Amino acid sequence: MRRSPSLTSLRLFMLVAYHRNFSEAGRLANVSQPALSRTIRLLEEQLSARLFDRDSRNVRLTAAGETLLPVVERLITDFDAAFSDLSHSLSGARGRVVVGALPTVAAGDLPAAIAAFRASHPLVEIALRDHLSGTLYQQMHDREIDLAVTSSPDDPAIRFEPLMTDAMVMVVKAGSALDTGTPARWSIFADHPFVAMAPRSSVRMVTDAALRKARLSIAGLYDCTQLATVGALVEAGLGITALPRSTLQILHHDRIATRPLTHPAVERTIGLAYPLDRTLPPAAEAFRRHCLEHMRRPAADAARSGP
Repeated sequence: MRRSPSLTSLRLFMLVAYHRNFSEAGRLANVSQPALSRTIRLLEEQLSARLFDRDSRNVRLTAAGETLLPVVERLITDFDAAFSDLSHSLSGARGRVVVGALPTVAAGDLPAAIAAFRASHPLVEIALRDHLSGTLYQQMHDREIDLAVTSSPDDPAIRFEPLMTDAMVMVVKAGSALDTGTPARWSIFADHPFVAMAPRSSVRMVTDAALRKARLSIAGLYDCTQLATVGALVEAGLGITALPRSTLQILHHDRIATRPLTHPAVERTIGLAYPLDRTLPPAAEAFRRHCLEHMRRPAADAARSGP
């Protein structure tokens, strides 16, 4: 079975064809003239055709060489383009990343991080899925998303890299009797209707844990999946709630008021989550590094991010 010519031999053939000089082609390719001559002879044997006519002064393409040259140019161009695309993909400069995020993060810090990433990685497509934490972790296990910006998991199969901490505050109707601005204990929720988030939400998990720690048994109302709904219910005077401070940026600031929560002081941690048993695609890995550089901030900065 005849061996196909190597890419190296074709590149050397093209150099000789362009310069019509073995010495010059060898110099440009950093190959000795004897080695170059051997490569061309082997290529001619593989193709069963003489490619160059040469004498002491001139090197000329034969008819076979003239026929081969455009074929080699096309092959080299296609190969270089394909390899360039591959290099971009393997380096993370090209590709598609499916990012999951909590709705509060998707409407908060994440868009600016995506914009900065797109500026430095214009060939990477970003798809964003905003869901509650339980849905995000399920989508991660089902390989529907590459990674998520969410709350910390209770799952040893997930790696979690913290980005920020987010203090819980009490949220009340602005101008109501509870709008005092002073710290409040979690026990205050025993005396007022408590507007709750959906059970699978990260906020509900934090509030449930805080109420247990405060030894309170409170039946939450409404089980809202959207923060805007929680805000509207509080604005209407139907109850009060506890939310992470960062979530307040998507509520009506002039219609709600907040108070610090104590006994216990509670915060949630937001970070990057992805499966331990799966290597992130290069573009997703580049986005992960970008988020760690652009979104990670101390707890004090996170606390100042809300109203």
